[in-house]
Amino acid sequence: MTDRLLNHSEEGPASAPPLLLGPSLGTSYALWDKVAPELSAAHRVVRWDLPGHGGSAAELIGPGATVGDLADLVLALADALGIERFAYAGVSLGGAVGLHLAVHRPDRLSSLAVICSSAHFNGAKPWEERAARVRSGGLAELAEGADARWFTSGFTVPRLVRDHREADPEAYAACCDALAAFDLRDRLAEVSVPTLLVAGREDPATPPEHLREIADAVPDATLVELPGASHLAPAQRPETVLTALRAHFGGVARRGMEVRREVLGDAHVDRAQARQTPFTARFQDFISRYAWGEIWTDPTLTRRERSMITLTALVAHGHYDELAMHVRAARRNGLTPEEIGAVLLQTAVYCGVPAANSAFATAQRVLAEEE
Repeated sequence: MTDRLLNHSEEGPASAPPLLLGPSLGTSYALWDKVAPELSAAHRVVRWDLPGHGGSAAELIGPGATVGDLADLVLALADALGIERFAYAGVSLGGAVGLHLAVHRPDRLSSLAVICSSAHFNGAKPWEERAARVRSGGLAELAEGADARWFTSGFTVPRLVRDHREADPEAYAACCDALAAFDLRDRLAEVSVPTLLVAGREDPATPPEHLREIADAVPDATLVELPGASHLAPAQRPETVLTALRAHFGGVARRGMEVRREVLGDAHVDRAQARQTPFTARFQDFISRYAWGEIWTDPTLTRRERSMITLTALVAHGHYDELAMHVRAARRNGLTPEEIGAVLLQTAVYCGVPAANSAFATAQRVLAEEE
């Protein structure tokens, strides 16, 4: 932590698509504890703390702060981490930060998820009153009612309640000032990034109609309502939130499917998809997400080079059905029959003559189909 940057936590491969996760008022990045590790399998996940919350310095904002000020702090963090463009998900105040970025800095966002949040927070008065109460009396009394505001009856997350109690009162009040001044209803139609809205059916702070209002105004937005969830849905219903976020931020899988079709051809991929069953669906997703969405999209090697490596590996392991498929792919990737033959001749030295003999027979059959 520094006094100039928001406190944050990073998870996942540094080379993966970045995803920033914003917290709600009164919590820390622990709000994402049950979701972030799963998302980090396919993303570089960066969770951040609000000023005066968790490990962030209270002095990062002051009285009269705006959501725009918080958004600037998020961008400063992204800049410091070398992240130019990122996906973003935020809860409540964190969601408001995401909406502000989508309106004012769409060049920095690839996609957006707004969770249990709003384009406005019921006017300035209740937040001005809360800010005054916290500035005069601290947070202990307000924290006592956190469970009722955040969760359905009988549910709690002690860590988050403790975060609420231990937040800096002045910074918390400044965040209330930001919520008091926030209203983007007249700008929602300008949001151009893919947007997901997630509402908790039992949320008293930002009821589902607040998310519906955003969904109705943002072009092509998607709305998901979670039964049994209150205001802090990622803590109370992590599995369902995770499912929604994975589907929304599945750009790796979508790009993987595009590359898979470009390399293997539509006919092959269509046949594979047609044969898919509930039993094989996760494997097909795995192939699209990791083999094609991460490995084949890595620009370190060209597709020609990847085809040559793949041909060699398939010969080495005797996977001749797959070899036939990748001979066709190698042709799409620009290899000539002569270059394919040179690759297979190389395998005779390092994988053995019998393996190369079978490989030449397979390749000859596939190349003859072109004639």
